[in-house]
Amino acid sequence: MAISYSKIHIIADATPTAQSAKKLITKKYKNHSINDSDVLVVLGGDGFMLSSLKKYQKYKLPFYGMNKGNRGFLLNKFDEKNLINKINKADIAELHPLEMYAKNNNGKIKTAIAINEVSVFRETRQAAKLEIKIDNKVRMREIVCDGTLVATPAGSTAYNLSARGPVLDLESNLLALTPISPFKPRGWRGATINSNAKVSIKNLDPKKDPLALLLTTLSFVMF
Repeated sequence: MAISYSKIHIIADATPTAQSAKKLITKKYKNHSINDSDVLVVLGGDGFMLSSLKKYQKYKLPFYGMNKGNRGFLLNKFDEKNLINKINKADIAELHPLEMYAKNNNGKIKTAIAINEVSVFRETRQAAKLEIKIDNKVRMREIVCDGTLVATPAGSTAYNLSARGPVLDLESNLLALTPISPFKPRGWRGATINSNAKVSIKNLDPKKDPLALLLTTLSFVMF
């Protein structure tokens, strides 16, 4: 039996356009408390949607986003008419975050979850020299670059796109492996890999060329 959604909680970006949209929706539909709602309506852009996923995923509710930002890859077109009906007719896409496991030169281990991407960057003026393995098999023995990132479909329109990575369909079950300013080999623009793949990025010269690690932190998005 299909789930019926009727109680919305509205989350809006601080921008004037998003706040104006929130007021418009609140006039037509009751803005329930988050603990009494069965769906979260997000108003803003992709960046705000991703931060909302991170902040509110603990409530284990589906998210229905409407674009009041720029690109809006993760969002529906804004339309307040028949909103409850639209939510109930929406297709559901399940976003699977990345699980990061990092080990530094001293053996210290850090784990985290990222909805958008995991990126490694050079920390000095020297370019980074990296080895890349996929499912324990060496795919790139040495790449000289500013860094490398692994992006989910949800994150593929963010920094990954700026680094000339591919835009992935939300239900593609793929990840984007994208180099950042590659110097050698110059022709390599990255790859798309299975979402279940284990990607290992090794710093070949950690003492000379230390790396910084950045991540943008199981949610449902409705379209």
